[in-house]
Amino acid sequence: MRTAPDETTRMKTVANKISSFVDRRQALVYPAPAVIALFLIVVIPIGYNLYLAFTKWTIGLGDPRFIGIDNFIELFWDERVLNGLKVMIYFSGLSLTLELVLGLLIALYFHREFRGSEIVQAIYIFPFAATPVAVALIWRIMLNPEIGVLNYLLTSIGLPGSLWISSAATVIPALVMVDVWKWTPMITLIVLAGLKSLPNDPYEAARIDGANTLQIFWYITLPLIRPVLIAALMLRSLDNLKEFDIIYTITQGGPGIASETLYLYSYNVAFSFFKAGYGSALMVVVFLIVLVFNVVMNRMRLSAQDI
Repeated sequence: MRTAPDETTRMKTVANKISSFVDRRQALVYPAPAVIALFLIVVIPIGYNLYLAFTKWTIGLGDPRFIGIDNFIELFWDERVLNGLKVMIYFSGLSLTLELVLGLLIALYFHREFRGSEIVQAIYIFPFAATPVAVALIWRIMLNPEIGVLNYLLTSIGLPGSLWISSAATVIPALVMVDVWKWTPMITLIVLAGLKSLPNDPYEAARIDGANTLQIFWYITLPLIRPVLIAALMLRSLDNLKEFDIIYTITQGGPGIASETLYLYSYNVAFSFFKAGYGSALMVVVFLIVLVFNVVMNRMRLSAQDI
């Protein structure tokens, strides 16, 4: 009479089968955890948001009802959509431009050898390492027209104070100032890494030919660093075009709707007015804007690399 294998033998057999299966299907097994996580975290939420964009659903009042493209048609008649788009372009255009220019200039300065450069760079990246909400809360107090330290500093040197975030005329520049202070170090670090990877031969040849510092920057450094600048702009634009933390914490879109970007308006529609279907349609529009911008920037990056 045959005896059944003991538990240890069965476990070894199962382990060998699993090991053999993994060896034969490495191309499928090893990426599987990442693919499953990506599907659960990214694909399903995007798909559900896209489904809601074609429905009418007020949270807490019944189930989503399919209405086709009615939400997208409503976008064209919603004045706050146009306002949100204008605010987004104004805020993102100004902040991204300043961050790119300042990040490049500061990276050029840090690229030089000087005493204490490591300490200066470590201090410089503090804003980038700070939590956005904590930064926004501090700046909200600093920008207060009555008790804020910024107006105190202005008046102490004989200059008039500003309304900062309490005026529709100054709220976007004030928010841009906060965003630039927070995120310029990120651009600087990316550009600085690019500068350190540039070859020395073109610079030595230019100096031998008698080129000055400005000519070297304009004709050598800038063309060589252009793909890095575009890549840095792409990375920063992914967050900047849908900026939420700083704007919501400091102004919540005010005064009125003067600082309400399209992304913030979609949040208000979905979670303040509870119109989840219409809010999802707005999020689709924001996603398309970010996607188109980054496709254009990626084409520019590839073109710059071919030069």
